[in-house]
Amino acid sequence: MPPPNSSSLPLAAAPMSDPSPSPSPPPNPLAAASSFLHHHLSSLASRFAAPRPAHAAARPPGPHGAAAQPLALGPDEVARALTGTPVFTVCNSSNEFVLVSDPATGLRSLGLLCFRSEDADALLSHVRTRQPVLGKGAKVVPITLDQVYMLKAEGIAFRFLPDPLQIKNALQLKSGLTGFDGVPVFQSDLLVVKKQKKRYCPVYFQKEDIERELRKASKSSKGSALSKQIMVGSLEDVLKKMEINDRNSGWDDLIFIPPGKSLNQHINEVSA
Repeated sequence: MPPPNSSSLPLAAAPMSDPSPSPSPPPNPLAAASSFLHHHLSSLASRFAAPRPAHAAARPPGPHGAAAQPLALGPDEVARALTGTPVFTVCNSSNEFVLVSDPATGLRSLGLLCFRSEDADALLSHVRTRQPVLGKGAKVVPITLDQVYMLKAEGIAFRFLPDPLQIKNALQLKSGLTGFDGVPVFQSDLLVVKKQKKRYCPVYFQKEDIERELRKASKSSKGSALSKQIMVGSLEDVLKKMEINDRNSGWDDLIFIPPGKSLNQHINEVSA
């Protein structure tokens, strides 16, 4: 999927300042989601059972007998794996990110990215209510995760607002957990494929999508048997692993599947 023209992307950032105190402040339509905000830089304790990095393997010698430097994945390679997955944010009339604060951590100047458009609509409504001047001309803007990742590489701070349904699905798969850190993603070894001499390990943002793929791949598995084939992790943790591990370690095989799409459909679209 070709990226939108650069002119359609948020160009800078406009902070959403605290309004003057009022005796009865308007309700925050994002209050139900606020418990997620302080989690997004945390590391998930339980991780994917992804291929182990070959830290113990001897590296080939360099030109003067020294060990060759590891070939870590570059930002553009990590971003390529995220191509095509939309998230939603709020921009002002100048096409700048509207920045918010996270009261739980004290962090300010964060771009909030929603996996559901309705959550971005609620954020827009909140901006217009609390900051009428800033909210005038503000709008919800879609942006793809690969574009977000490259902006993050340039130093812009973001927080993701996950889909609450997928948080619930992740907690059901991870019995014993009462909370979840980050954006849940789902993976299964049964869905790893090789196409055109390249290995693909698909990672899904919706449990419903991976279950549909598993039903096609393993017709004998149903219900609880399907769930046992699904591993759950956090997007943030997986991206960190991709950043620190070498090429050919297995982490470079990951490809993130946009919600509602199949692996084959997505590969065909990004290869077109």
